[in-house]
Parts: sequence; structure tokens; C-alpha cells
Amino acid sequence: MAVAGDPPAAAGIPDAWRGPRTRRRGAVLEQAILDAAWDELAAVGYAQVTMAAIAARAGTNKAALYRRWPSRTELLAAAIDRRVVPLGAQPADTGSLRGDVTAVLEAMTRRCRAAQTVPDPSGELAAYLQRQSAAEAFEQMGLILTRAHQRGETARLSAHVARLPVNVLHSELCLGATPVSDRLITEIVDGLFLPLAAGHPM
Repeated sequence: MAVAGDPPAAAGIPDAWRGPRTRRRGAVLEQAILDAAWDELAAVGYAQVTMAAIAARAGTNKAALYRRWPSRTELLAAAIDRRVVPLGAQPADTGSLRGDVTAVLEAMTRRCRAAQTVPDPSGELAAYLQRQSAAEAFEQMGLILTRAHQRGETARLSAHVARLPVNVLHSELCLGATPVSDRLITEIVDGLFLPLAAGHPM
């Protein structure tokens, strides 16, 4: 029997998949939704995921999902973020410009690889995560270069040079012709970026 506040049933969702219909708020509800989104993604693949199915698994309604995530892609990207270490607000401090840039590119690669494990023939989810990871990596490069300048490792670089490592890696991820390897990241850092950075006068 339905009770007040119950979410509307989603057509075609097995009862065994439906989450408990208890009133939850804030972080507790958000975690339940993200867990449900991940489970639904693993069960049916990106193309078949619907907001209604996620809401049913989480024991809530679609409005609760859309208040937090405007689109299905953003919700699923957030669900992946719970299981993959995000780039974070502060980049790793390895003590050197080379180490810091390498760490950012490695984190960016790990995050994008997570989407590759999800059935997604359209590539929409992977493309979203790649753009999001690149945007975060650009911000981290700014922090890294400020730190390197303060250590006396490098001059202040032009925007084009500063963005080069992330731009090159993003291009490789988007093309997807070959998997991104540690060797490629080393080539980007040691063969492209550091020589250009060293060429700027202090």
C-alpha cells in the first residue's frame, strides 16, 4: 500500500531493485542516489540508464535527482567520481615541477580510464569526463606553476605553454587510438613541456 511521500513507481523496474522508501535528506540521500546510479550503470550500461530507474533504486523520486544534477551524464560522472580518486582541489606536492606535472597527468588518465570500463557506445559519458578532467587539470597546472616559480624552478610561463601538457594528453584521450601509457606521459613532460619551460628566461 502506498503511503504519503512514497516516490511514484517507475515502470519496468523490478521490485528487487527498488531501494527502501524511507525519508532521507542531505548527504545521506545524495550517497544513496550515487550508489544507485553506479549500480544501475553497472547493470545496464550507459545507454540504457534512466533517471527513473536510478530514483527507483535509491527509493526516491526523479525531482530529488534533478535538484542535484541537471542531467543524467552529470549524475553518472559524479557516481564514477565516488570510486575514482578525483584530481582534487590541491595538486600533489612532489617537490619538483616534473613530479607535480606528472602526478596531474596520471590522475587525469586514471579518471578518464574509469569511463572506459562502462558500456557506452555513444561515448557521451567518456567525453564529458575527459572535458571535466581537463578543466580541473588546467586549474591544477596554474597552482603547480605558481609553486614552481616560488621555488625558483621556472619563470612565469605563457598560458599556451602552461596548458600544453593537459592539452596534449586530452587530445590523446579523445583520439583513443592507443591507450595512454606511462611512457607517453613521460614524453609529454620530459620531451615537450620541460624543454619549453626551461627556455623561458627567469
